[in-house]
Amino acid sequence: MDITTETLASGAMLIRLTGRMDMAGAGSIDLPFTAALANKDMPVVVDLGGVTYLASIGIRTFIMSAKALHSRGGRMIIAAPSTEVRSVLDTVGVAKMLPTTDSVDAAIALAAGD
Repeated sequence: MDITTETLASGAMLIRLTGRMDMAGAGSIDLPFTAALANKDMPVVVDLGGVTYLASIGIRTFIMSAKALHSRGGRMIIAAPSTEVRSVLDTVGVAKMLPTTDSVDAAIALAAGD
């Protein structure tokens, strides 16, 4: 699992994830993902376009980080999940808790509207 971060012109953060968010993948990005969000109070767009598989351990990472971010005044927006990943997010209710867009551009626009 790979993770990259970028600060956007709007001040929002973009986190791109690539790979399988199974036990090993989620474990490899959990600390860098959490560290990237530490002390942030801004919108954060999480690009899942490169994620090919999402297990419950990965969902836990998103939910825990989103709650911490929200407590500081920020929010997480999920962007560009594949059909399979979107199905998992919808099934477990993540899409009801976190804004989820079909594209990174739509998520960035949503983040800029904050």
